[in-house]
Amino acid sequence: MLIHPNFDPVAIAIGPLSIHWYGLMYLLGFAVGGLLGVYRARQSGGIWQTSEIADIVFYMAIAAVIGGRLGYVLFYNLPFYLDNPLAIIAIWDGGMAFHGGLIGAVFAMYLYAKKTRRQFFQVGDFIAPLIAPGLGFGRLGNFINQELWGRATDLSWAMWFPANPDFARHPSQLYQFALEGILLFIIVWMYSQKVRPPGRICGMFLMVYGWARFGVEFAREPDAHLGLVGLNYFTLGQLLCLPMIAIGIYLLIRK
Repeated sequence: MLIHPNFDPVAIAIGPLSIHWYGLMYLLGFAVGGLLGVYRARQSGGIWQTSEIADIVFYMAIAAVIGGRLGYVLFYNLPFYLDNPLAIIAIWDGGMAFHGGLIGAVFAMYLYAKKTRRQFFQVGDFIAPLIAPGLGFGRLGNFINQELWGRATDLSWAMWFPANPDFARHPSQLYQFALEGILLFIIVWMYSQKVRPPGRICGMFLMVYGWARFGVEFAREPDAHLGLVGLNYFTLGQLLCLPMIAIGIYLLIRK
């Protein structure tokens, strides 16, 4: 059995000011995505300019935070937030949903495409390979915070979390870091190295992420207030992945 290092979730504390590891992981994800965007722009033969990357990162950061928070509110805990509307802005207390962030990102891509007079999938296919590192760093933030842990198991690599000491559990945050951060990045980045028809790179991202997330959810503890929702077997996260997978496959096989 492994034991969680029990990190202090606060990375830096200066008087009343505290900087949390989770926030730093978000910043690191956007920074790496920006650097990758600069590289892709330089390799685009003039189609994209490096000066555009700061705007793209700004659009995506705002969309990810707002969309991720609203997605969590709507998909995962709406009754609580209807009773406590001021808690919606308390992002520092946790509660972000990838699928909500994805919807926000799609809206941001649409706005940026309209602003720069580009086709939507031209923007989407440029941005899709930049996203996975941020997802991976976000899962490391979950691991540091001891949240979104896995289901109880007796496997040799099961991890004991001090914040939830009843059982040894799957370190599902690390599974997601490996699948949604590293594997997803490798596949989508390599796929994007050749010129593809519009929408193909977006489709690859949606399909691979959807399958990775769907699979790892079998090892992840369902949200306590939701439990298993689909046929009393699947999690809400898995159900939300199904449209992603379907759209991804459609974008990959359409003419």
